[in-house]
Amino acid sequence: MTLSSFFQNIWELATNPLLMLWMFISVTIGIIVGAMPGLTATMSIAILVGLTYGLSPELAFAIILSVYVGAIYGGSITAVLLNIPGTASAAATALDGYPLALQGRANYAIGMTRMASFIGTLFGLLLLLTIAPLLAKVAILFTSVEMALLALFGVLVSGFVAAPDLKIKGWIAAFIGMLMSMVGIDLLHGTERFTFGQPMLMTGFAFVPIMIGVFGIAQVIDNLSLPQAKRIKQTGSILPKLKDYVKYIPLTLRSGFIGTGVGIIPGAGEDMGGWLAYFAAKFTSKKKHLFGKGSTEGIIAAETGNNASIGGALVPLITLSIPGSAPAAVLLGALLLHGVRPGPMLMTEQPDFLPQLGAILFLASCILLISGIIVAKFFIRALDIPPKILMPMVAVMCVIGSYAINIRIFDVFVMLGSGLVFYVLHKQKYPMAPLVLGVILGPMIDENLRRSFMVHGDLGAVFMRPIALVLTGLIVLMLLTQIPWVQSKFKTSPPRL
Repeated sequence: MTLSSFFQNIWELATNPLLMLWMFISVTIGIIVGAMPGLTATMSIAILVGLTYGLSPELAFAIILSVYVGAIYGGSITAVLLNIPGTASAAATALDGYPLALQGRANYAIGMTRMASFIGTLFGLLLLLTIAPLLAKVAILFTSVEMALLALFGVLVSGFVAAPDLKIKGWIAAFIGMLMSMVGIDLLHGTERFTFGQPMLMTGFAFVPIMIGVFGIAQVIDNLSLPQAKRIKQTGSILPKLKDYVKYIPLTLRSGFIGTGVGIIPGAGEDMGGWLAYFAAKFTSKKKHLFGKGSTEGIIAAETGNNASIGGALVPLITLSIPGSAPAAVLLGALLLHGVRPGPMLMTEQPDFLPQLGAILFLASCILLISGIIVAKFFIRALDIPPKILMPMVAVMCVIGSYAINIRIFDVFVMLGSGLVFYVLHKQKYPMAPLVLGVILGPMIDENLRRSFMVHGDLGAVFMRPIALVLTGLIVLMLLTQIPWVQSKFKTSPPRL
């Protein structure tokens, strides 16, 4: 693929007024869908696959990818304004976005997240167009052993970084989330686990109701329990200044590499891309104390990472016909429905498809900058509503979002229960991020670990595969750092005066 064909496709699409209008509408709808708790990018793409069946492939892919890009960004709006991420990929953004809103800097935070989303999407697109075959070969090296260890490493890092005092509190929260993800029918053997004879538990706990409960209901109770919740006046412009963003370019590049790299691993997706980019930013930051209290580095890393994962998730989809995330899996169905067969022969059979796909993603990212301002201006007015009125409205949105996933009242009870339980844990300084990530990655750890046992019979594969051995070493090293004897060895006495 040459750059000339890529730019030629951009020109052809940009000079088509009808297509650009549909893309603008689709990006706007995607942002709104992403901002609404419970409505995910996967759900919106799944609905659009059927609705766009009669359209031309060019217009159908333009609409679907525009909604995809918009939805991944949209979750950050409510994450910043209400501490309720609209999508799972925006959960990491809420950790620092909402504290910034409490400081009266919601306009600044939303402007920065929009810029990070734009650059993150372009970064993933750049790698998709240039080194897609090479990255796809790296993804093939990740078997069940590596996938299980990578997911476990992500959960443990989450607990290590997010815990405000004792690291074990973060790990306890993570393992509570992993335990919740184990409830239901075992997908490998078809047996029931932790259902206690209750039919409603056979399908397990859906992730979205738990996420809404942890971030939403706990936040509602916390706000309503305050004696006099003061209204915070928001200052500044929603348009970010370029000079404010330039100093974060190295962080953006690193987060883009992490997000894209995670995105190409089948099953990891945008959620894990955002989290790992956030954790890497905290580890390398000179201002670690600001993370969780309103760090600009935190929101930029999270949004760059999850949006860069869009391009990363498309790499194995296009080259190997293996989707890298849940939305990409639904997108695979759309490709097949419109006569596109992803795989190694795609570059030969349809050489114009990848440049066209890249052009659509580029234009959707540019439209995001404009549409994001329009949508955010309406959402940001929510902060002017008194908490006594706003929080009950948020609670109703939480109920609707939980019920809309599977259309069953049980999910509403799960949402309320998880919110109440975590509210108690939060008061004891247990972090929310590890619990949520444990629910997301628990099935990946469980299924891949047991699958590796079925294939190899023991853990010998860990010591035979270099990537697995490195991941195991990192996990063991992290655990050793929390042993008191090891900590005492690395402590240095203060210098004598």
